[in-house]
Amino acid sequence: MRRLRKLKKIRIHREGTHTLAGSLLLLLVINFALYYGIENKIPFYLFALISIASYGMLVNFFRCPIRLFGQEDTENIVVAPADGRVVLVEEVDEHEYFHDRRLMISIFMSIVNVHANWYPVDGTVKKVEHQNGKFMKAWLPKASTDNERSMIVIETPEGVEVMARQIAGAMARRIVTYAEKGEECYIDEHMGFIKFGSRVDVYLPLGTEVQVKPGQSTTGNQTVIAKLK
Repeated sequence: MRRLRKLKKIRIHREGTHTLAGSLLLLLVINFALYYGIENKIPFYLFALISIASYGMLVNFFRCPIRLFGQEDTENIVVAPADGRVVLVEEVDEHEYFHDRRLMISIFMSIVNVHANWYPVDGTVKKVEHQNGKFMKAWLPKASTDNERSMIVIETPEGVEVMARQIAGAMARRIVTYAEKGEECYIDEHMGFIKFGSRVDVYLPLGTEVQVKPGQSTTGNQTVIAKLK
């Protein structure tokens, strides 16, 4: 039985620790150099304002809400693996693992979204694979198969296999995947992280009951996107 708690605390994701520390040090050095190196303080004030705004955006990007799914029963539930917007809900031919026709739900993350990824279902990780590729715009249909990506296949306790695919975008140059083959996973846990704009596709069996539609906003680990039969 799942323990239900309310955790609203916002934290900084561990993937942003070094980036934020390095950026802060660099901005401080430049601002100090401007302040003490020139008599006219206007350039310093302008750069200081730009620095604060830029660093604020960076902190916002690496924010990581602590979330727990709000229902006790997760049987046959598929949750959104990411914050963002549903860009595709369609049947596709999946050629890398299933080699058959599947229902694909794609969620695009803009630069203002939380970029942590959650497991879409409870189960056991069956396969994890990373593939190098291009860095096309993440919302393009071919990005799913041509861009750099990581594939995570999960078998639910009911024996249904679900695949999540983390896809890099034009700006995203690093995909981090925490899933490891053979481990148990739960929807309250982080599956990975993608830096600076990207997309996550979820592949489900045909006949799955879809709960979202294109254009709809999703909240990772909160929005139910489908129900398995």
